[in-house]
Amino acid sequence: MTDPTDFSTRMNRRTQLMLTLSAAAFLAVLVPFMRLSTGLPTLPGDPVVKGPGRGRLISGDGQVLASGPARARTYPLGQLAAQVIGFTGDAGGLEGLERALNGPLSTGQDQVLSLDTRMQAATERALATAGQRANAQYGAAVVLERRSGAVLAMANWPHFDPNVWRAASPAVWRNRAGVDEFEPGSVIKALTVAALMNEGRTDRARTYPAPMRRRYAGTVINDVVPHPEVLSTWQILRYSSNVGMTELVDGVPADVLDAYFRAYGFGEGIALRLPNADGVLPPVTDWTRLRQATMAFGQGMSVSAVQLAAAFNVLANDGQYVSPSLLRGAPPSRRQVLRPDTAREMQDMLHGVVDEGIQRNAELPGYHTAGKTGTAQVALGGRYSTWVYTSTFAGFFPAAAPQYTVVVMVRGAKEQYQGSQLAAPIFREITADVASFQAWAPEQRPAATPTRRPALLTHHETPSRR
Repeated sequence: MTDPTDFSTRMNRRTQLMLTLSAAAFLAVLVPFMRLSTGLPTLPGDPVVKGPGRGRLISGDGQVLASGPARARTYPLGQLAAQVIGFTGDAGGLEGLERALNGPLSTGQDQVLSLDTRMQAATERALATAGQRANAQYGAAVVLERRSGAVLAMANWPHFDPNVWRAASPAVWRNRAGVDEFEPGSVIKALTVAALMNEGRTDRARTYPAPMRRRYAGTVINDVVPHPEVLSTWQILRYSSNVGMTELVDGVPADVLDAYFRAYGFGEGIALRLPNADGVLPPVTDWTRLRQATMAFGQGMSVSAVQLAAAFNVLANDGQYVSPSLLRGAPPSRRQVLRPDTAREMQDMLHGVVDEGIQRNAELPGYHTAGKTGTAQVALGGRYSTWVYTSTFAGFFPAAAPQYTVVVMVRGAKEQYQGSQLAAPIFREITADVASFQAWAPEQRPAATPTRRPALLTHHETPSRR
């Protein structure tokens, strides 16, 4: 007969053993789990903690951009949108959307982006080809869907492959389209003119004296493009006249332009789910007469490529600002900045700027576009460089019924650095590919163009500082 006391003792020992083994097993799983959740690296020999798996990043057109666990993540399309997608380490996302969306991704939730892989590839290809040819330092470009603000392409050059991200330098990981700030140069003239027209302070046909140089607020403002001594508002844009811009803004209250610049989105970041720059828009209390004039033609302020795209999209989108978004279906914020009739007038005027100024550089025959170039000297060591420039183009297409807004920025080109020579052809190549994707037929007859224009002169882009 079994002794009850002995039986009870054996059961207690067995229970204690089971509890000890359970605790040891729990701790064996808990330690690596805490390393993952707190960002500490896992160690050799740690058991794999099974969970729901890491969610995928998927493009708006259904392509898988990232999949697999954090410590063995794969990027099937290689370098495509690498700076936007980012990459992971053992503990989770380290850069780009992998880091910004680490929370939902680490719980197994797929994230569908607005990016269109064909448009992204076309934008990257055009940017890389031109950047290499011009021996530039780097470049960025953004394509927005006009109505929704969806980011269809956000390209950076040089490229890298996130599958082997350690082979690239941190400078190449940088999403310059969102985080790099630059003085935009003459592209801002279009936004300034739109604001003044919206306020009834000018119209496209009003004329102003415009000598090739003007003493203004203690300095001399110069133009480079030869033009008549009197220019209309439209011609000021056509010839990218800095002198004409001083005439347009002289006497305009500073708070009027400041309010429009801020309504365009300058001076504040965008809720993009990725880090992005605020840019620099000096407080209106610091504006002088000279500063107001130079800001009117894009000097003394800074923007990012995505900020500039959102601002120019106001002109394409009948005067309404739509916040850009990288996640498909994310509801944008909206605000009316310009009256629809003002925006449509600007669409037509900027169509003319391209057609009569840089048509061969910015559009293919039969595919009309609208936009403005810029060439800004880069400030180095507190002074404007005479050899480092930022080349920009901001525009939209098709000109008659805009669907897409595009901004191109290239810095430090050693050859053909003017915006009309470098950034505008990149825009043309992007629009050509998109027209091919969409199977758009060329227009059989030229679209309507602005009136009261002077005879064509040889075009040469004007740097923003004189």
